[in-house]
Amino acid sequence: MMTCYYEIGGHSIAVRFVNEENNDDLIPSFAPFRLQDEPAELLFTMLVDDNLDWPQQNDEIGQFDCGGCNHGVYRTDDGGYLYSIHDIHDVLCSRMQSNADFSQCSVSLYGKTWVQRNYGLNNALMMAYAFASACSATMLMHASVIRQGGKGYLMTAPSGTGKSTHTRLWYDNIPGCDLMNDDNPVVRIVDGQAVVYGSPWSGKTRCYRNIQAPVGGIVRIQQRPENTIRRLNPVEAFCNLLPAMSNMKWDKRVYNGICDGISQLIQLVGVHELGCLPNAEAAILCHDTIAK
Repeated sequence: MMTCYYEIGGHSIAVRFVNEENNDDLIPSFAPFRLQDEPAELLFTMLVDDNLDWPQQNDEIGQFDCGGCNHGVYRTDDGGYLYSIHDIHDVLCSRMQSNADFSQCSVSLYGKTWVQRNYGLNNALMMAYAFASACSATMLMHASVIRQGGKGYLMTAPSGTGKSTHTRLWYDNIPGCDLMNDDNPVVRIVDGQAVVYGSPWSGKTRCYRNIQAPVGGIVRIQQRPENTIRRLNPVEAFCNLLPAMSNMKWDKRVYNGICDGISQLIQLVGVHELGCLPNAEAAILCHDTIAK
């Protein structure tokens, strides 16, 4: 058995590969987060074993939307979960099982190609991380995050709206910018401060950086015929951030943990709505408003 340890967003995890054909080559985006030694405490352990016996699958209780691919969610008789993970072509890439708090997880990979097996394992680890950490003031957020002046600025919007375009406009037009993550950064409340971390999950952009920064601001982007920006009130901010977090509304522990994390976050960080065109003026307006 091959065991690999990783630290992501300040939380340590273990991935144990049982079968010889499976190893850490399946998850190259995790390499920057690899630990040399076994950590004292683990958020969760993921057992990767293609020969697991799976319990009977009960009726589906929901679906988890992962970038346009919906993964089926099923409850087990002991209070845990089963996940059926399909790719964009509806190929079954893996099945994951967890206990109720996601501290112990296991996954079997069914993909015939490296891409399918990578997808099956990567998505299992992403969901396990999001749900295991939910009660630790930790949120896996659908956002693109740019760092400037030592702070991280998160741009969130539905897929295809232009959050990556906007962070690129910051990079091109505002000195001292670098991209921290382009799809799923980790946001945590640590000692009363909001902190954003790079992660192994960055969508189509290969930006897997083991870095962190204080959160300087969060921006909800909307396409508009002119550039405007306004600060959202707490209710508006909460309602806009909730859909951006990896969550399970059918699990009270996870859902309440994410809601508590958002409530803390909006007390610490300004949340703005940017209506914008894809131009340099939008980036400059956004920066000059929130990076004071």
